[in-house]
Amino acid sequence: MLARTRASFHHSIGTYRQVESVSSTRQDRPGRRPLREDANDGARAGALADRLRAAVGAAKVLTDPAQLRTYACDGLATVRVTPSVVVLAERREDVVAAVRLCAGAGVPFVARGSGTGLSGGAVPVADGVLIVLSRLRAVRSVDPGNARVVVEPGVINLWVTREAAPYGQAYAPDPSSQQVCSIGGNVAENAGGAHCLKYGFTVNHVMGAEVVLPDGEVVHLGGIAPEHPGFDLLGAFVGSEGTLGIATEVTVRTVQAPESVRTMLVGFHSVADAAGTVSDIIAGGILPAAVEMMDALAIEAAEAAVRCGYPQGAVAVLVIELDGPRVEVDEQFLQVERIAAARHAFETRIARDEDERALMWKGRKSAFAAVGRISPAYYVQDGVIPRTKLPEVLDEVGRLADAAGIRVANVFHAGDGNLHPLILFDDKVEGAAHAAEQLGFAILDLCVASGGSITGEHGVGVEKKSRMAVQFSADDLDTMHRLRCAFDPAGLANPGKQFPTPRLCGERPGVRTAASEDHDPALGEVF
Repeated sequence: MLARTRASFHHSIGTYRQVESVSSTRQDRPGRRPLREDANDGARAGALADRLRAAVGAAKVLTDPAQLRTYACDGLATVRVTPSVVVLAERREDVVAAVRLCAGAGVPFVARGSGTGLSGGAVPVADGVLIVLSRLRAVRSVDPGNARVVVEPGVINLWVTREAAPYGQAYAPDPSSQQVCSIGGNVAENAGGAHCLKYGFTVNHVMGAEVVLPDGEVVHLGGIAPEHPGFDLLGAFVGSEGTLGIATEVTVRTVQAPESVRTMLVGFHSVADAAGTVSDIIAGGILPAAVEMMDALAIEAAEAAVRCGYPQGAVAVLVIELDGPRVEVDEQFLQVERIAAARHAFETRIARDEDERALMWKGRKSAFAAVGRISPAYYVQDGVIPRTKLPEVLDEVGRLADAAGIRVANVFHAGDGNLHPLILFDDKVEGAAHAAEQLGFAILDLCVASGGSITGEHGVGVEKKSRMAVQFSADDLDTMHRLRCAFDPAGLANPGKQFPTPRLCGERPGVRTAASEDHDPALGEVF
């Protein structure tokens, strides 16, 4: 592998510029066609299916068109691509065999867990193989003495806490989809969650991973020790969205359950006061476990869906949670109440027991799905800004939405400035989906202009790859791609994701191929 790595570092990618389409695979826009594909790709994938059946078992290999369509998209339902073959892996050896056969045949492959990702990271390749990991659900070991749990990638996020709970421990990263999302997908996207303000993202809780590289080689990154010499390849792998390989085992760290947890719900008559409260809390030296914010439209949706009983007349609410030693939490709680009152909070509720705490969180956790009660369709974005800029950025989001004539419900991790604008539209109206998409891009551009990022936890996938060139320079993107090519010089692992061009690793910078000369600008890709 070392020789291959050195050779691949001599290759680069070409120039980048901003493009306006989410993906060349979009099926809902008139005049669009898929990127031209090698006519031999389909034949290769078809022939590969027989070899896959022989290697992993016929029952684990799907080629029936009706079955394949089940896997055409992940949580970003507007982008759909039907794979040629689906492999339902049940053990590490199935993954290794599938990847090696793909590598030998030159067929691209994509890994998929629970399929809850919201950026299209698990969207298949039309003439490729989709390797489904949801059946790899074994909890290999629980080691409370060293605060770690070893799991297969299909293990559900919430199960890790369930395994650790008898020992007074928990797994901190908690996406809103934690009841269904898998650890393998969390690792691929570097998932976050409400409590990442205090405890950090997935990357802060992964100690090691067994990884099948794009040529089928199995390596171990990191391990059980708290620190390792050399390059942090594990850190590079977490958040790489399946482009560097497939995790078949993950070692995660657990945290001690806090002595005290206190939760409050605070209502405000203005978004600016709610946002200002967040900044004042952090500036006051208090680090809550979580600070979540919802605006009036999001509150309306949550009430319609789960009857969470949020304060009537609130233009914005904060869900604030503190945890730690009881004496410290009690004192900080009083400080937070005073800070909120100074920002004109008109109602503050304190959870008296676990049931009331769960109800406060229920509205926030259900917010994404809840907007289905007030809109036929919605499109969720994921950008990050400095939290001190929350008031002005939210005002600008409102102006952008008004100019576009589109409603936006704001739900987000206010403590770390991770915005999740829910852009509401009617998918039966021609052009409405495209308009929502363009508003989402404008919000991401605003986040970058404000000193933030195009993603906090959902990943880039196919959805936001056109915005990578807004945030990063050509040199930045070239460096990232060099790392990708070191792992995957053939470009077979989850191709078409993260980067704003489909260049292969072997191409030289600035050299236009015959295919690129024939490029159709309407496809929204730049060669």
